[in-house]
Amino acid sequence: MVYHVQFPGLGLELTVNRVAFSIGNFDVYWYGIIIAAGMLLAMWYAFRHAPDFGIDGDRLVDVVFVGVVAGVICARAYYVIFAPFRYESFWQMIDIRQGGLAIYGGIIGAFVFGGLMAKLRKVPILPLFDLVGICFLIGQGIGRWANFINQEAFGCNTTLPWGMYSEGTESYLASVQSTLAAEGVMVDPTQPVHPTFLYESLWCLAGFVLLALLTRHRKFNGQLFLSYIIWYGIGRYWIEGLRTDALMVTDSLRTSQLVALISVAAAIVLMVAGFQHARGKRLMVPLAVSDLKKLKQAGNAFEREELPAAASHREFVRATAEMNRRLADWNPETAAQPEDTAEPADSAADTAAPVETKAEEKPRTAGSEQDTGKTEEEETDNAGKAD
Repeated sequence: MVYHVQFPGLGLELTVNRVAFSIGNFDVYWYGIIIAAGMLLAMWYAFRHAPDFGIDGDRLVDVVFVGVVAGVICARAYYVIFAPFRYESFWQMIDIRQGGLAIYGGIIGAFVFGGLMAKLRKVPILPLFDLVGICFLIGQGIGRWANFINQEAFGCNTTLPWGMYSEGTESYLASVQSTLAAEGVMVDPTQPVHPTFLYESLWCLAGFVLLALLTRHRKFNGQLFLSYIIWYGIGRYWIEGLRTDALMVTDSLRTSQLVALISVAAAIVLMVAGFQHARGKRLMVPLAVSDLKKLKQAGNAFEREELPAAASHREFVRATAEMNRRLADWNPETAAQPEDTAEPADSAADTAAPVETKAEEKPRTAGSEQDTGKTEEEETDNAGKAD
């Protein structure tokens, strides 16, 4: 389907085709391509900055794979559950080429199932959530443009210069005009609407910049994750209030607004507790170990290094590579050698001990109170013999 999108206040008009290309009778939509692009860029950032959070990139692959798959499934399931209509078949339920992914469902699924995989792969949970929180803002900031292609996720009428109009907005508003009127929301399908997809995209990208700058100044593990919840929740709450296609819990309660309120409130409480616990402390990040089996074998013989969270990305990369190089070169036989050579030294020390004791038994020179007292007794005895 082709849309002619207009921004009358700006004098702009665009022609948007939802289908990117076709393979036989199978259409590939821009919606899926844009969502995938957002995911890929988010993953690139995650793998590049994994060392800054003490996360090994190889084990992160498994976590990301599970998180992405679970996120997409849960995002679709969340949308289907709260959708204001019934699907005709199971295949229609799982067809996401034309849209229908609920962000909050994706967030919940990715964090829950990704977190479980992180536990299995021994990836630190809270540092992982910090990193993923930043990456989610990248994916969401880009992914929202898929809604523009589909001409969905827009708001009610507006007279602002960036108000948007298309056949898609008019058709949808005309179909729900009476329903919205019953809820007290009056709309004119022929007039421009709020491009709420744009609002959320800009909000998420701004949040990404803020959290990326906060990375070197974080005080405790989980701070960036909580900041993500608060930032996104606040933005989603007010943006959702402008939309006309929101998923509803009841006739008057929007699902995303309810989830946002609960999430933000819980995150603020945890944030305050985190700052209180971290007061006067400096956050240290244990460097990512690539060979956990060898680290376990080395035990206390190998020291795992750490850097302050304020260290630069280059410092983390260099120190992590150097530590793992030392771990790779570590050999149990070589590591045990100093202990073997230490035994003769201990024996020599034991042999030398009696000599030191004899030296202590020699007559002391004058100068201490004990020496002075001993000399007076000897003089007294000598004086008695002389008498």
